Amino acid sequence: MTQPDFSLEDKATGLICGIDEAGRGPLAGPVVAAAVIWRRELTPARLLDAINDSKKLSPQKRADLFDAIKDHAHVGIGLCHADEIDDINILQATLRAMEKAVADLSIPPDFTLVDGNKAPKLPCPVQTVISGDAKSLSIAAASIIAKHHRDILMQEYARKYPHYGWERNAGYGTAAHLRAMDEHGITPLHRMSFSPVAARAAKKAQKAA
Repeated sequence: MTQPDFSLEDKATGLICGIDEAGRGPLAGPVVAAAVIWRRELTPARLLDAINDSKKLSPQKRADLFDAIKDHAHVGIGLCHADEIDDINILQATLRAMEKAVADLSIPPDFTLVDGNKAPKLPCPVQTVISGDAKSLSIAAASIIAKHHRDILMQEYARKYPHYGWERNAGYGTAAHLRAMDEHGITPLHRMSFSPVAARAAKKAQKAA
């Protein structure tokens, strides 16, 4: 299994930040971005060896690494909620969340590596990296921070809206989530601009007319 490393970081100078996001695809909840600047001189090798793309890690492993990363790196988190996603679209909301994550850092980066092929507007040079979470330790760490933070938020939201199974599906459009929308309606946390939600809202409006 390929492990991310610092090859990309070592091509730049100064404080190098990695950025990734979680939650572009779900029907409910925010999109969350994280920015990570490693304090490399203080980071044990065993921690770096454990870092990988968040999708390849178990929820418990992500939770453990979330705390360890925060102990050994500067971390910023930014998010855009459903209403903002509906207002500016999911791509622009994702980029805005990334900008918020960098603004949340305790120190400004000199250079930023961003997962994907779209760059947010930042006050420093930006390099986009396809599959960056599998290549860069900074991006991989950001993927873990963003994913775990969002999962915790969705678990909290699930307690307020218990019918939708968000603690299990994280807001994605699973069959159980879609059935719950049909049975219990649409919440303020649903993204109205996403077609499965919009279709159900339109159907409800037709019935009410």
